[in-house]
Amino acid sequence: MKRSSSHRLLAHGRSFAAGCVVLLLLAAGVWTSWDTAHHIVLAKGREHGTMVVTACGEDTCTGPFTPDATSADRTSVTVERSVAARTGDRFPVVVKPGSGDVVRTGAPGFLHSWAPLGGALMLAALVIGGGMRLTRTAWGAGIAGAVLLTATFVAL
Repeated sequence: MKRSSSHRLLAHGRSFAAGCVVLLLLAAGVWTSWDTAHHIVLAKGREHGTMVVTACGEDTCTGPFTPDATSADRTSVTVERSVAARTGDRFPVVVKPGSGDVVRTGAPGFLHSWAPLGGALMLAALVIGGGMRLTRTAWGAGIAGAVLLTATFVAL
């Protein structure tokens, strides 16, 4: 039995709409991740050093900063609180330009900064599989997101 042109148009419209949602999810994941990741990826010329966590609030942790190079010590810098930041922890950081905020560097910091993209990949996989009927692509996106989030959890 032949499919009518209106049925084919509806199927293409569904795939197009699902594709737009996938692009929106992935763009939001990259945008959110890049907000932190660019400080790590493009860290040349920024202040590098070590932070020791001395106190944690609800959203942030603070502590002194000891630089690696010729930069001055800072008595207090702030890092976004995560499950991996506890009082007494010491880890490498890079200072965000023009502020007292720092971002964790190294493999744990890099993976943590890209965690929103991992979540976006897992959400997009559902739309790719359900809305676009591309099951292999959906499995690939879902597994890639799960691997990224698992690697982040293990690294931190």
